[in-house]
Amino acid sequence: MLIDDFSSSDGRAVIGSQWRGFSDRVMGGRSDLQVGYHRDGEQTVLRLRGQVRLDNNGGFIQARLPLRADDAPFDASDYSAIRVRVRAAPGPYYLHLRTRHTARPWQYYRAALDVGPEWRDLTVPFSAFEGRSIRHDLDATTLRSLAVVAYGEAFEADIEVARIELIRD
Repeated sequence: MLIDDFSSSDGRAVIGSQWRGFSDRVMGGRSDLQVGYHRDGEQTVLRLRGQVRLDNNGGFIQARLPLRADDAPFDASDYSAIRVRVRAAPGPYYLHLRTRHTARPWQYYRAALDVGPEWRDLTVPFSAFEGRSIRHDLDATTLRSLAVVAYGEAFEADIEVARIELIRD
């Protein structure tokens, strides 16, 4: 199931919701964030970039997409993984998932992305997502959002996503 290929002229994902940028500034951090669409040859991509800083307990920037326009839980139990076409400058990058169980901002499920400067198609199984500050296992029947995140160390982040989809693996 295609989540987004960034081809819409109205700025909405294929699933109808919109990407939004967040940084650690929402909690007092000092990271800088730029998020938006960018042309790369024939395709449009989502680009997340900025300076990730650890000052003042900071350390992240992200582009987050609600998986339903009405913010209700999305049932992804028919799928087993997320496939993403991505490239990035060096740094720690992740996919984050939020569910009905992740009510607090510091609760989420994450999986590391093995990125490089060339385009790569990565398959990230739901089983690769680990809970952070939460004791529940990932419940794919109650997904709320998906995020592309630069996190965890001070660095100049620059990541591009050309396609993201749910797959049956």
